[in-house]
Amino acid sequence: MESKRQQKFSRLIQKELADIFQREVPHLFGSAYISVSVVRVSPDLGVAKVYLSVMMAQNNESLLQEVRVNAKTIRHQLAQRIKKQVRIIPELIFYLDDTAEYASKIDKLFDNLEIPPASEDDEDDETYPNK
Repeated sequence: MESKRQQKFSRLIQKELADIFQREVPHLFGSAYISVSVVRVSPDLGVAKVYLSVMMAQNNESLLQEVRVNAKTIRHQLAQRIKKQVRIIPELIFYLDDTAEYASKIDKLFDNLEIPPASEDDEDDETYPNK
């Protein structure tokens, strides 16, 4: 469980990084749209794990590698924005957020389930359990 301080710090970083990806460095990643899903901060606020959602990219893994290569530039942009609010600019570790893919797989599993309709006897038993 994150402390209030960690939660506030992670929200600040998430907001600023989202703005950086949209306004400051979109030219580094071509036509890909990158959004920041979640930021998890270590208790000492020195490390931030940043989970990214990617759309309109040819290859998500190669885009993630490109983000990691440019991590120094992104961290510098972040530092310029939050340097008066925090003592430490955290090290940024980027990951792909695969929750959307996972949810889509689960939806497909549910769609493929064959659930037989309930018979009238079953419905009567549920309606009047003490028959």
